Amino acid sequence: MKTTITHKITVRFQQENRTISFDVPEGENILHFFEENGEKLPFSCRNGCCTACAVKIISGSIDQSNGIGLSKQMQEKGYGLLCIAKVIGPVSVETQAEDEVYELQFGQYLSSIKNKAGNPFDI
Repeated sequence: MKTTITHKITVRFQQENRTISFDVPEGENILHFFEENGEKLPFSCRNGCCTACAVKIISGSIDQSNGIGLSKQMQEKGYGLLCIAKVIGPVSVETQAEDEVYELQFGQYLSSIKNKAGNPFDI
């Protein structure tokens, strides 16, 4: 009989002020597992391209090698995307406001564009 290795995954869901934990099999997608077990977490694209499901990793680590929505620098600062995150060990994360993570990653570029070209919606 094959033994499945599981790891405790804890999500501090800031938007709803609650904490959710499951023992999740190694290699499983975190967002999908939580949804299959009746817990809806923030998401949008499900492809690791946007930042709707962004989390700050409090402890542990995740495999997010399939995502392109967070730069390596953001990943090194401890951010992750739940929609593409796979379990590699115990982890504790906290959901983030999408706009906050988007601003951290792209704000410097967007402000320089706005300063050069102005806001196209001001016309």
